[in-house]
Amino acid sequence: MAFDPSGEARGPHRFSNPASLRARPRGGVGNCQGQISIDRYAPIACGGRSDCSGAALALAWQEELGYPDMVSSRAGQVGKWVNPTLAKRERIEESRERKGQMAFTSSELAERTLQRRAVEAAIWGIPAVNYDAMYQAMVRDAKGSFNQLAYWSRPSDWKNQTLTPNTDALYIMAFTNTKEVGPMVLEIPPADEGTIVGTVMDCWQSALEDVGPAGVDKGKGGKYLTLPPAYRGIAPPEYIVLPSPNYEGYALLRSIPKSESEADIAKAVAYLKRIRLYPLWAAGNPPQTTFLDVKDVVFDANIPYDQRFFEGLDRIVQLEPWLDRDRVMIDMLKSIGIEKGRPFAPDAQTADILKAAVQEAHEWLTAHYESAYEPFYPGAHWFFPADPEFVDAIATSFKGSNAYPIDSRGTTYYYAFSSVKHMGAGQYYLFVTRDKSGHVLNGAKSYRLSVPPKVPVRQYWSATVYDFATHALLRNLDRASRSSLTEGLKTNADGSTDVYFGPKPPSGKQSNWIPTRPGARFEVLFRLYGPEKAVFDKTWRLPDIEELAADQAQQAA
Repeated sequence: MAFDPSGEARGPHRFSNPASLRARPRGGVGNCQGQISIDRYAPIACGGRSDCSGAALALAWQEELGYPDMVSSRAGQVGKWVNPTLAKRERIEESRERKGQMAFTSSELAERTLQRRAVEAAIWGIPAVNYDAMYQAMVRDAKGSFNQLAYWSRPSDWKNQTLTPNTDALYIMAFTNTKEVGPMVLEIPPADEGTIVGTVMDCWQSALEDVGPAGVDKGKGGKYLTLPPAYRGIAPPEYIVLPSPNYEGYALLRSIPKSESEADIAKAVAYLKRIRLYPLWAAGNPPQTTFLDVKDVVFDANIPYDQRFFEGLDRIVQLEPWLDRDRVMIDMLKSIGIEKGRPFAPDAQTADILKAAVQEAHEWLTAHYESAYEPFYPGAHWFFPADPEFVDAIATSFKGSNAYPIDSRGTTYYYAFSSVKHMGAGQYYLFVTRDKSGHVLNGAKSYRLSVPPKVPVRQYWSATVYDFATHALLRNLDRASRSSLTEGLKTNADGSTDVYFGPKPPSGKQSNWIPTRPGARFEVLFRLYGPEKAVFDKTWRLPDIEELAADQAQQAA
């Protein structure tokens, strides 16, 4: 399926060969009419093509040729579109005619290698950069540090700028570093006066173990002990021991309120404050756990697709041991200026190449995100946003001998954070970026999702809207979700629930409406907490989102 600049879908499918988008480095595709500027190639004049139209033609070339480089004039000049594969072939033939001259100069080869390796480094390193962006927000925005807990005392609003956050639970993020203090203890209370679900992870966001009713403690509570790399001490038997290959890590926990009433939220806050975090050496007399309430803080953990991306990656490389599975990256990172024990200080030219590379990686990840996942229901548009190989890799801590799904992992941490050791035990997720007709979800239009009755969950379901460009909550909007916990949510006579999306609510539907922003694509995540069998055998089916007809949309207040 090709796109025109408005983002509308055309053609029978999305991308036939997303992997081809990273076949070679490119200078960047402009989302404009009439030309696509590629600095890497010399301008070439136009030949009468009347269908030369920005992003649509670029993606048409990509699909037809499996090749990402587009050639055009610079802005304001008249250009001629040519097949870049043939242009390259002609260049090589001319080079051969010069008897022994190389097709590229040494400086061109160095530049091409730098950008190519930087693209791969970005896709490989994005889980750690995603983690680092959250820890930097902990330090910069929450004024916190390692071995402390940030929490939201109310369900999150747009100020929680992590990727695809849950706005119906109360988040707790416990950042730990065992390098100086040794093993760290995370105490999870029993599920008596509340419920906590979540996962303890390393700084690559690989799950060490799940906690709570769907975790090892099975709702009985427990002491989770994270060990530093190569720890040789003997862990006391009463602990749930989690050996980690890294010093840094975090736990993402959720305290689930029974409803969104003030009383139930207050109970969920009181319950989460029973969590304890302390070093093992202090277990005999644990110090008071530091809780930082960030409900009014703009906790900005958006991934920066510029030089800051590689600065975050460098921080992880400097602080963490190399994992055996990643040693192939040592020289690759060294070639782009990231080397353990040495400062990362690219010159201006290198910085420009790195910025272009990480932006290319972002474009590839976007294409992969929209094309890589099979529909959850045949013929529909909802999808589970991880492939089976990656789910298995997380469950086994990437110990499979014949698979290391870096592309799938990179795509996951492009749009989300955290992982789950046992997917489906405590929660399940369905994403959608298109409506029933296959068109992208447009913030200027109005839509309806009809949630069938008897949703098969033990806890709750929710539908949440995110900005497609950032995968974070749309800024400065007063709500982002509706759920079975929402006070005043209206249900139909048959038990179904209609959820509305659009810039304005349909008349009388305010309680069931989620606002969107004109001019911005959006996506929807449907969460199922405590999913039951009917979710997985698909005897209960979530229908696609439908665009409202013009007369229905005009009823908006």
